Amino acid sequence: MIFTGMLAMGFLLGFCGAGGSGMTIALLVAGYGVPMHEALAVAITAMIFTMISGTVSHLREGEVEVKMGLVIGSAGMVGAFIGAHVAHSLPTNELSFFTAMMMFLSAIIMYVRLYHKAWLDRHIHIRRTQPQGQELLVLGSVTGVVMGFLSGAFGIGATAFIQLSLMMFFGVSLLKTVGTCMLVILPISIAGSAGYILNGHLNMGIFIQTFLGLVIGSFVGAKFTSLAPRPVLQAVVTATPLVGGLVIFLSR
Repeated sequence: MIFTGMLAMGFLLGFCGAGGSGMTIALLVAGYGVPMHEALAVAITAMIFTMISGTVSHLREGEVEVKMGLVIGSAGMVGAFIGAHVAHSLPTNELSFFTAMMMFLSAIIMYVRLYHKAWLDRHIHIRRTQPQGQELLVLGSVTGVVMGFLSGAFGIGATAFIQLSLMMFFGVSLLKTVGTCMLVILPISIAGSAGYILNGHLNMGIFIQTFLGLVIGSFVGAKFTSLAPRPVLQAVVTATPLVGGLVIFLSR
């Protein structure tokens, strides 16, 4: 049952190019009655393999700021490990609430980026030069710990937050934000997964069904992306975290 549901969702996510960790959590919790902590563990562990594939692809295209990504991602491992332990201590109801709020914020950021880019350019300062040396270490460490904590505690990749931070504070071009973001999330997801595993929250049976369903479904769905009008893709990408957050919030 879980495999079939994830196969269908993987097709949708592959078709629209949206991140799937939030929707994975929502489907597991609301659709299959998986406990919230287990759903978070499955989502962040599955993210490891997604990020490996995406990072390698972008590295080959030269679309990754490697040094910057490693600095932020390494610090993010600390935040993610701490976040996973914080999630373990939170009651299910509170954890669901915070996860839903994170997804709502992600939807807002995505909406502004896609539909109000001119407004964003006017009101958000985009750094023109990249930090180097000690500045990179300090800024990267602080950013990494914060982003890692959000990902580890609430089981989502925090993609929208990381990409916006890369542009605002690190001067990364829009072209390289996606690839660099994937490199950042990779070590974060590894550390977060380790935290959930140590606390006994990873159900391997559910994980295997979820992982296989998402991989196969997204692979097939991606082949149909070119058939969809751009407005449809933008709408689906924006709506995905919003719907996922709403489902989690209502299922509390």
